Amino acid sequence: MPANLYALGAIALWATLASLGVTLSHVPPFLLTGLALLIGSIPAWPMMRQWRVPPKTLALGVYGLFGFHFLLFIALRHAPPVQANLVNYLWPLLMVLLAPALLRGVQLTPRHIIAALVGFAGAAIAIAGGQRLDAGFAWGYLPAAGSAFIWASYSLLTQRVARFPTAAIGGFAAISGLLALLCHALLEPSVALSSQDWLLIALMGLGPLGGAFFLWDAALKRGDARSIGLLSFLTPLLSTLLLLLLRGERPSPSIVLAAVMIVGAALVGTRAR
Repeated sequence: MPANLYALGAIALWATLASLGVTLSHVPPFLLTGLALLIGSIPAWPMMRQWRVPPKTLALGVYGLFGFHFLLFIALRHAPPVQANLVNYLWPLLMVLLAPALLRGVQLTPRHIIAALVGFAGAAIAIAGGQRLDAGFAWGYLPAAGSAFIWASYSLLTQRVARFPTAAIGGFAAISGLLALLCHALLEPSVALSSQDWLLIALMGLGPLGGAFFLWDAALKRGDARSIGLLSFLTPLLSTLLLLLLRGERPSPSIVLAAVMIVGAALVGTRAR
């Protein structure tokens, strides 16, 4: 149960990302991510000695935090945002399905598979939200799928490398943030940030692009990756509900259906063995 609580804490923080991202949509994405990741690493600065991990572990951390965001931003530039986001949210499904292949002693039951598929269907409904989906294929779907695979495999492979302290996530975030800022310098125009921008970027760094990663790692070290993956389908649902709340809108029947599907899948899947 503590593991699921850590996971839910990370999910709650990730649910704020879309709302913050909409407010900061004028900030170039690599600049936004780089600054937020660096700020997100700050809580672990007093424990910097614990950042010393084997090169293989450090590479895995940067692969997860930087690789995920890099491919996601490429996808959002070259595919319709709703569809790209939907493809990206294959990662909870991949976490469940890849667990037996990447983790020793983990098996899938029919209940896990069915729950994962129902959860993804619910996430798809929450993300689409009744919007019209553009027809046709965009090559940006490929990096969106790549970002989903990276986050799912990173989450699982952290349990395959030598055990490392959760504080080391601060090192992963700091290096990933610097790489994102390098991408900004090479690929994006420079902009001036207001004091409000800095405040919101700090909130993003301490929340969905900082604290969430520490909670996520703590959850994975203590819990069942299959159950945590199923709980993760709550992220797009909560994100959509928060956006509706901030806009003063009521949830549509499709969002209610998505909630029932995701919560039901999580309840069934987390009880499966």
